[in-house]
Amino acid sequence: MSKAETTDERDLGAAGSQLSTAPVEELGNLPALGVVGWARWFWRQLTSMRVALILLFLLSLGAIPGSLIPQTSVDELKVADWKAGHETLGPLYEKLGLFDVYSSVWFSAIYILLFVSLIGCIVPRTWQFAGQLRGRPPGAPKRLTRLPAYTTWRTAGEPEQVLSAAQNLLNKRRFRAHTVGDAVAAEKGYLREAGNLLFHLALIVMLVAFAAGQLFKSEGGKLVLKGGGFSNTLTQYDNFKSGSLFSTDDLPPFSFTLDSFDATFERSGPQKGTPRTFTAHVTYAEGADGKPRKADIEVNKPLEIDGAKVYLLGHGYAPIVSVTDARGKVVYKDAVPLLPIDSNITSTGAVKVSDGYRDKSGKEEGLGFNAFFVPTFAGEGKGQMYSQFPALDFPVLALSAYHGDLRMDSGLPQNVYQLNTSKMKEFKDSRGQLFKQRLLPGETMTLPNGAGTVKFEGVERWATFQISQQPGSGLALAGAVAAITGLVGSLFIQRRRVWVRAVRGADGVTVVEMAGLGRSESAKLPEELADLAVALHAEAPTAPATDSADSENPVEGARA
Repeated sequence: MSKAETTDERDLGAAGSQLSTAPVEELGNLPALGVVGWARWFWRQLTSMRVALILLFLLSLGAIPGSLIPQTSVDELKVADWKAGHETLGPLYEKLGLFDVYSSVWFSAIYILLFVSLIGCIVPRTWQFAGQLRGRPPGAPKRLTRLPAYTTWRTAGEPEQVLSAAQNLLNKRRFRAHTVGDAVAAEKGYLREAGNLLFHLALIVMLVAFAAGQLFKSEGGKLVLKGGGFSNTLTQYDNFKSGSLFSTDDLPPFSFTLDSFDATFERSGPQKGTPRTFTAHVTYAEGADGKPRKADIEVNKPLEIDGAKVYLLGHGYAPIVSVTDARGKVVYKDAVPLLPIDSNITSTGAVKVSDGYRDKSGKEEGLGFNAFFVPTFAGEGKGQMYSQFPALDFPVLALSAYHGDLRMDSGLPQNVYQLNTSKMKEFKDSRGQLFKQRLLPGETMTLPNGAGTVKFEGVERWATFQISQQPGSGLALAGAVAAITGLVGSLFIQRRRVWVRAVRGADGVTVVEMAGLGRSESAKLPEELADLAVALHAEAPTAPATDSADSENPVEGARA
């Protein structure tokens, strides 16, 4: 509360009090504080709006590293790569908890202090505001001339008639009005304080929603080939992360199949190759015995099933490769998803034949192929082998061949898009170099020394989906809407009081005084008082003038 507002309250008494629920800072000679005194002082500081705003700013500031620095909860591999590339800063960031910002001690401390501050601030102000709503506007001060907006005139009407007309007028203008002694007291703008409380209550709701979302959330990814499916169980996910209070029993039972995937791209102009539409056509069912239903999933248009949302994240190509051994037996045939490396979906990956292959001597071993795929090849002798367009206009698959131990039984996790050649040998061409070949759909590559063949059968599409549950998202949205509503109310609604006094003067003529007081200075208050004075003047017109001063028009006499 400002010094001017404190002075007004001291001068005007009850008439200038309680225009806000903000606590009054008591200044003066303070006695020495004991333990209890310091505790009370700390509590009052913590529950002040000033400290709440500082904590809110610190919380926003603390979230910045979580956006700029890789987080362990999001991608452990990126964190490991970042540490490897920043040997000096890595250990320091680790000690500061910057790789786990949202679960760090310092972020949690700010979060909890802000929560306590808001609750400690709102609860007493809410009770005080409720008391103000139950009460009535205070009576008029003795000297209305001291108020910032004031006007007066003399009328021939009786004081009781003037006060009755004034109360009816103020009631019509949606003031809370009642008669106290020789004056009508009225007040308006309670929604300002209600908006202020709503704004801070909404912040608490958003904090609770954020906490609930972090504790009970689940989020996982799945790559699905065309014709393939997904069932919402933990073992079906390619990657999965969840909050500390999440249980796998909370996964809603549903499944879906990727029927087809459509993608269109800009064919000409400066935006050639720019994606236009991505649509995954799926068939889904809720529960084990749910009825199959058709649905389309697009970017930013997820499929919602029983509280979970299925988002379309990306797509790519999966060349269909078949492998025959030296005896002509097909030992492998599958669509192999490859990882895009540019906007034209140039893709890389690996084909791994771990079981069933035997060389011409009958020895069982593994086959591995580094794969490089372009959906639109520029042509032989036209630069490097990179795709010229993301659509399947001229697909080409390049393979380089290895044989030996794929290390898939070593017990160590492997990247499905990379080939571990540490225990493998290269197939050699006639020049003694690594055997590799480019294939068009339908073409076959014959391995050296009668080791078998590899055929490029065709191309399938794949799509990646993110399945997420955010239990606090609806609550957070409601809190955000409430916060905006409350903020608008607290900024644009002015709380003000108006008094109308009518007393009989020494000459028997009724003297009417009108005055207004707002929580903060505003040009609208004198304008509103002038408008009220004009309306009341129509009910209680100016008495016949005895001199020029007494005949002053009430609107012209209004001042700020």
